[in-house]
Amino acid sequence: MVREEHLVLPFLIVSLLVSPLSAEGQSNLVADLDPFINLPGAYGIKPADLEAMFEQGNWNHNPYFKWLTSDKSRAIFQRKETENLSVKLTLLGGSVPIEEAIIDFEDGKFLGVTISIFNRGDGGSITPSDFEERNRAVGRHIGKQLDVRPVRRTENPAQGLLTAGWIWISARGKAVLEHNPDAPENTEFFRMRLSRRDAGGAYEAATKDRAGATVKLSELPRNVVRKPDGSIYVSGVPMVDQGAKGYCVVASAQRLFEYYGIACDMHQLAQIAESDPNRGTSALVINEELGAIDHLFKTRFECLAIRHYSGLVELLDGNLVGDSVPEEDFHKMISKWIGEGIPLLWALEIGHFEEDPPLTMQTGGGHMRMIIGYNATTDRVIFSDSWGAGHEFKTINSNDAFRATSGLFLLKPTVR
Repeated sequence: MVREEHLVLPFLIVSLLVSPLSAEGQSNLVADLDPFINLPGAYGIKPADLEAMFEQGNWNHNPYFKWLTSDKSRAIFQRKETENLSVKLTLLGGSVPIEEAIIDFEDGKFLGVTISIFNRGDGGSITPSDFEERNRAVGRHIGKQLDVRPVRRTENPAQGLLTAGWIWISARGKAVLEHNPDAPENTEFFRMRLSRRDAGGAYEAATKDRAGATVKLSELPRNVVRKPDGSIYVSGVPMVDQGAKGYCVVASAQRLFEYYGIACDMHQLAQIAESDPNRGTSALVINEELGAIDHLFKTRFECLAIRHYSGLVELLDGNLVGDSVPEEDFHKMISKWIGEGIPLLWALEIGHFEEDPPLTMQTGGGHMRMIIGYNATTDRVIFSDSWGAGHEFKTINSNDAFRATSGLFLLKPTVR
């Protein structure tokens, strides 16, 4: 049992975690995220503690982190380099720079942290020596915190294991330090997960010796919520923030994977699918990228409909159009899969039709969302954007949703 005095972070120490530094024409900030990887203290952190540690100050928005969910169950820290603001994220007393950290809470208590120590999309490149130095430093720290020797993880594509690294599991918690197998000579991503021993979902999946969902298909209908006003939707879909990289496709896929209990993030998915934000989000590109992902994670991908000229059609062999998909069938697809607790990936042209709440982040262009429900009474489609808090639950007129659609895709686990 953790003693109570370890659960409260001394605010004298906390005040030293964020450091505004003066620079000509630019504000330079440093956020030391050690409290989230030091045990057992991390287990006592609550959402209010996080906000107290990294205060907004005089900024219009908190420069250090933002909440990804309105209920403050998930927060994200991201390294920033702009003309007016630099925010650096570090571990181990400032010795290890990182790109991103996602903090998860469950029932108001710390659940775990996922840290992108490096990813090519944000960091560009990393030398083998720098990789090895970070790997040794973080690995030693995890070993001390969990008081156990690690087990080596080796790539095994036949079992769906696409990463290499180390796993630690003890009564104190569990952790994974993993990277693409070509590292350190060609490092695409390098991440760490640390969580409570009882953490499920992606934290649990990350420690398994084979890929695949830890949630069974038969369990998914339990997540379907039916409201008196007629709204029927899937609850419990994790939120991520695609950031400025144009990763709406792989960000949406990550959300589905986390919902299914599959441990993979958008940075790894981008590498596997060879995603290029500059290619755009046409339905054929999406079909190609998601089709390269599904079998590796014991999931099944299917293109349900794709736009061809003025209507939706089935897609055959990746490029040949099939039978027409009328609007009635489009909505039948939505109701069928939502009823089974499976959100759909929705490609569309945004900015042409009214939404609730109104669109403010992007005025137009190709995009991917998740359809998470519908309301036949009010004739609305319920969807979610991968843009963080405030974008979990949104609606659009059903006919407008059909007219805006460029592609509708199914990605589901095969574990029954």
